[in-house]
Amino acid sequence: MDFSRIRMVIGKDALARLERSSVAVFGLGGVGSYVAEALARSGLGALVLTDCDTVTSSNINRQLPALISTVGLAKADIVQSRVADINPACRVHVNKTLYRPGDFDAFIKFPVDYIVDAIDDVPAKVDIITAAKKRNIPVISAMGTGNKLDPQQLAVSDISKTSICPLARSVRKKLREAGVNAGVTVVYSKEQPRRAEPADVPGSMVFVPAAAGLLLASKVVRDIIEA
Repeated sequence: MDFSRIRMVIGKDALARLERSSVAVFGLGGVGSYVAEALARSGLGALVLTDCDTVTSSNINRQLPALISTVGLAKADIVQSRVADINPACRVHVNKTLYRPGDFDAFIKFPVDYIVDAIDDVPAKVDIITAAKKRNIPVISAMGTGNKLDPQQLAVSDISKTSICPLARSVRKKLREAGVNAGVTVVYSKEQPRRAEPADVPGSMVFVPAAAGLLLASKVVRDIIEA
């Protein structure tokens, strides 16, 4: 990969820091797939990618690994292949098992510099966040991007300052029960949820999850090079 355009922005020392760094990304859907790809394109040295799902046709509107030709394939395998095609120097470890509370050490088997939580399951999200904090690993978490249309209403904030987002409300409550009231960075939307027709799952547009993923990746990169 030619890193010359990156060096122009951050300099060779910061680029070298990224090349020595590793990040774990939990969830490779509409948000997490953009995180992983942005980090690979930014020169990151290693990624731990976790997702147990396969591509379905309903993913195609918003997820990088989702194409007509990839329906039925494992998202983690597709993203790993994309990373290898973008940045062959980036080492990738893949977990294709469902993450359950208590699984942190089984999924993170070598030191990482940052954790990105981009999954939807509240107990798993809270477990990842609290496990990272106990181990003094920086962590950033994605809140809800479903039923949203306007990426300009996304914000990077502490979990204690979030509002409107139903997922953020649930995560805040569970974190308080775990003794964590603040000190968790999240990306969330201030937009009121939209619903044009009833359904059992959230609706989605590509703009908000993709933008959220890029915001998450940007925060990770800036934190690493400014540490």
